[in-house]
Amino acid sequence: MLKTAVTELLGIEHPIVQGGMMHVGRAELAAAVSNAGALGIITALTQPTPEDLAKEIQRARELTDKPFGVNVTLLPTIKPVPYDEYVRAIIEGGVKIVETAGRSPEQFMPLFKEAGIKVIHKCTSVRHALKAEKIGCDMVSIDGFECAGHPGEDDIPGLVLIPAAANALKIPMLASGGFGDGRGLAAALALGADGINMGTRFVATKEAPVHENLKQRMVQATELDTALIFRSLKNTARVFKNSVAEKVVEIEAKPGPTNFEDLAPLVAGVKGREVMDKGDLEFGIWTAGMVMGLIRDIPDCKTLVERIVADAQEIITARLGGMVK
Repeated sequence: MLKTAVTELLGIEHPIVQGGMMHVGRAELAAAVSNAGALGIITALTQPTPEDLAKEIQRARELTDKPFGVNVTLLPTIKPVPYDEYVRAIIEGGVKIVETAGRSPEQFMPLFKEAGIKVIHKCTSVRHALKAEKIGCDMVSIDGFECAGHPGEDDIPGLVLIPAAANALKIPMLASGGFGDGRGLAAALALGADGINMGTRFVATKEAPVHENLKQRMVQATELDTALIFRSLKNTARVFKNSVAEKVVEIEAKPGPTNFEDLAPLVAGVKGREVMDKGDLEFGIWTAGMVMGLIRDIPDCKTLVERIVADAQEIITARLGGMVK
């Protein structure tokens, strides 16, 4: 067993957290991850309304008696999001762990603290991590350039970003971006993190609520099968490199400023959800990290978590320990 500041603070067995993922972070996956001894996360905005989120939280409670959290991603949206109501649903649902991402969660911190909620803020830079610490977040998840979704605009890979953050922070830290096996967990701990946050790897599991076509494609993929879109808009996102993503990159490469209106029909969220639900992998964009190059099977969450922890322990005690003379 690996006992770290993450396992102690979150009340979990293993220092592994399933990051919030749009359309993927639902009760069945979160509960399976939590039942495996890690921390499962429901994604709030996957649910159409705060009332639906309340029902999803209750559904997770029926599937696990272990700790689980809820992700709230605070980003500009075309349609205004009633964040206050989503936060109220989380608090009234008795959730005690929240993962925030996007902009600073400062406006909600008093509510979270009053409710006794532990807050993990996902950051892509040391400066943002320090701000999260300053406003009272209990933990940060530091996202390297390898990650799926939004890696920020600094392009700093985890090998540098994680120890740089460890040097600066006093609160516990999860390493995120590029993690999917025991080697990654051992490396993250060596670099100064207290655990890992995995998103893409948990998509390729039996319990992930996405189409089998998508899972199989991730197994076949390599670390070269991602694309960076929205770079010209200073809102970089890493997605699976399909024909839609390549078309977005092509439009952005044209001379002159890029208008989001030119990209909107290609990147609409409803199309991405249909990819995950129906398995037409060329219908829209879907986020995926470079860690696909390490994914070679589709296990259940319990098997995956136990394998990662066992491999990490073997690396730490036998392989590395055997090198010390």
